[in-house]
Amino acid sequence: MLLYLTDWLMQFEPAFRVFHYITLRAILATLTALVTSFVIGPGVIRWLTRLKVGQAIREDGPQTHLVKAGTPTMGGVMILFSIALAVLLWGDLTNPWLVTALLTTLAFGVIGFVDDYKKVVYRDPNGMKARHKYLLQSIVGLAAAWTLYHLGPPEVMSHLLIPFMKDTWLPLGALGAVVLGYFVIVGSSNAVNLTDGLDGLAILPTAMVAGALGIFAYVSGHSVFAHYLHIPYLPGVGELAIFAGAMVGAGLGFLWFNAHPAQVFMGDVGSLALGAALGVLAIATRQELVLFIMGGVFVMETISVILQVGSYKLRGKRIFLMAPIHHHFEQKGWHESQVIVRFWIITIILVLVGLASLKIR
Repeated sequence: MLLYLTDWLMQFEPAFRVFHYITLRAILATLTALVTSFVIGPGVIRWLTRLKVGQAIREDGPQTHLVKAGTPTMGGVMILFSIALAVLLWGDLTNPWLVTALLTTLAFGVIGFVDDYKKVVYRDPNGMKARHKYLLQSIVGLAAAWTLYHLGPPEVMSHLLIPFMKDTWLPLGALGAVVLGYFVIVGSSNAVNLTDGLDGLAILPTAMVAGALGIFAYVSGHSVFAHYLHIPYLPGVGELAIFAGAMVGAGLGFLWFNAHPAQVFMGDVGSLALGAALGVLAIATRQELVLFIMGGVFVMETISVILQVGSYKLRGKRIFLMAPIHHHFEQKGWHESQVIVRFWIITIILVLVGLASLKIR
């Protein structure tokens, strides 16, 4: 909205043209989301506490987590509000890439909200039935993937970019691209959800990956940079840097309250939405495989659950002491803060590797 105000002010003072630079608005979106989280955080926590929406702890989870029972959850509403406000203030609301990213994120947030509501109101740690949640995720994920495919040039959106290789593309076709997009969005959403099991474990990696994808969005939307770096030029996609910046700011603001020992948990309303947002950013920038690299912690958490469930059903034996894998390390004797920080370090390394793909081709 402020972009339109600066357009009007430019007729009186040309200096307001500076607000048309994506880089400045991305920084302002980051700071706006960060400050908003700081300002509304205490109030949101008090509100959730009054509503008695405390976290229900899994009976089969680590016994050390029992002390967390009753900690306010659904703090993801703070994250989503901060992102939405920053995007509405600093984003170009006529940009379809930006609108699609925001609406998809909010839609997954609604699904997560319903899941959380069932958990905290009915005191059921399992929440919404898996098939119902997956159906809703599939509907929104398919709609988002189909929309994103039609926003870019077909010759670009119908191919999968292979990182670290110059001008190497894997043809997918329209159907293949939409199907891949669906799996990226839904898979990323659930991966972040599985990772969100320790204080701050999911939110900082999410913010780091979002920031890196924001860089990809900016250079992909800049014809000179895209040509120089041999990545696809996608007109308008640079506006997603504002969305990514808002994710970073909101994530860091939430971490202030979510750091161990957490005052609030994001719940599914936050984790499902943020994971889907990462998927949208990756698809829009054609960096699906780079997301797989940078989000290695999310991938590792997801694979550990798949292997654990598969092994138990097929062999009657567990591979890990407990899944997701962050609980395995807790059972091995790692302190919760050790698991968190070490997973953060791994994410930093993987994000740097992903960013290196911009130049190493």
